[in-house]
Amino acid sequence: MYRCFSGSKKIKKMQIKTTYRQILQLAAPLMLGSAGQNLMVVCEGAFLYWKSEADFAAIGYVGMFYLVIMAIAFGMSRGGQVLIARRVGEGNLQEVGKTFYALLYIELMMAIVAFLFMYFLAPYFFSFIKDPIIYSKTIEFLKYRAFGVFFGYTGLAIVAFYSGVARPTFIFYDTLILGILNVVLSYGLIFGKWGLPDMGIGGAALAGTIAEFFAFIAFLIYMYLDKETAQYRLFSPPKVDWQLLRQQFKLSISTSAQSFISIASWFLFFMLIEKYMTIRDLAVSNLVRMIYFCLSVPSWGFFTGINTLVSGLIGRDAPQLVMEAIRKTALISTVITIALALPFALFPIQILTPLLNGTEHSQFIYDAVPIFNILLINLIASSVCGVVFNGLSGAGATTFGTKIQALATLFYLIYTWALVSHTHLGLTWAWLAEAMYSCLVAWWAFSFLRSEKWRTLKI
Repeated sequence: MYRCFSGSKKIKKMQIKTTYRQILQLAAPLMLGSAGQNLMVVCEGAFLYWKSEADFAAIGYVGMFYLVIMAIAFGMSRGGQVLIARRVGEGNLQEVGKTFYALLYIELMMAIVAFLFMYFLAPYFFSFIKDPIIYSKTIEFLKYRAFGVFFGYTGLAIVAFYSGVARPTFIFYDTLILGILNVVLSYGLIFGKWGLPDMGIGGAALAGTIAEFFAFIAFLIYMYLDKETAQYRLFSPPKVDWQLLRQQFKLSISTSAQSFISIASWFLFFMLIEKYMTIRDLAVSNLVRMIYFCLSVPSWGFFTGINTLVSGLIGRDAPQLVMEAIRKTALISTVITIALALPFALFPIQILTPLLNGTEHSQFIYDAVPIFNILLINLIASSVCGVVFNGLSGAGATTFGTKIQALATLFYLIYTWALVSHTHLGLTWAWLAEAMYSCLVAWWAFSFLRSEKWRTLKI
């Protein structure tokens, strides 16, 4: 674990411990930040459900596509975070700022490509959607949401920096700003309140873009006022280091591919539901996805934390502590996830009824209950798998991680396709594919880590 550096140029010796307390100190702000983001998703989904079931079904579909777009940037930022943590662990502070700017340049270039695709090519890409209402709402959402990628992508570079130097506290506050603005603006723009236009799903997209802009501005102000960033020279952009850019891209392309595969599999899952099942099934799956993401909040904080912790331990020449850190992090992640998810598994109707502004006899809620009965299994498998897998990335074994994830995703998609297109087992069995996927990835990743082949990797 790392101590925060003072403004002095003198490099302090970092204490490397893997106590439960230190793991929680690193993960807690990231968990709270993820909680804010997921609260935003829940509120947005609830607003659109109250607006119309078609809006709710569409946001589940196009929302997954937007997550795919953001997953590419998030994967790049994970690679940057690993490099930054490694340089901090080595005590090489001068390279930290250069690594941050290399990541920032890559994110900006990718943001331009993502914007052009979403704004101009999306109508052609989504022409396969069979339902005209879902298609029109999908395009409407992307028309407004496309502008947000510039702030989202560059914001992820800043998140990677503060996560990499083990100072993630402001990430929580910035996410709080993002969440509050998004919820307030979503309510106003979806329903046409306070003199704002009644835009439905388009309002949700516009609210997200505006909120991301102000959250980005808040991050810039904090960085400018943060005295401890002076040692990294973040406001003195270095000359473009093409060798560092190539190194960053080589590492980050694998982590980006991992994030892309992970979220793209969800998007393809929704595409299969839309193609072979009903709009009701699509809406129910969106509800389950929304709750699943919320209950995954603790895990996501620990996933990001173990990236930094493992990379920093190796940078400080303490690889013998890596497996201990992964084991303890997985245990905490699983215990907290069970504590949060168990009520949803036992009392889904009582919890969902007030959320969806319905009654206990709402057929929509009852249709979702069977899936909530297996949600706990999925969450436990995911909480363990993600920690082990991200520990692998922190060790620098990103290429191997991409390979095993691709193989597990292939199994996941084949299973889902065969089930929804050739059987009548329904959504419950389709959702069980998530647990199968997690178990496969965890087993492969853990086997590689135990082999200690990662000790020879250099980044």
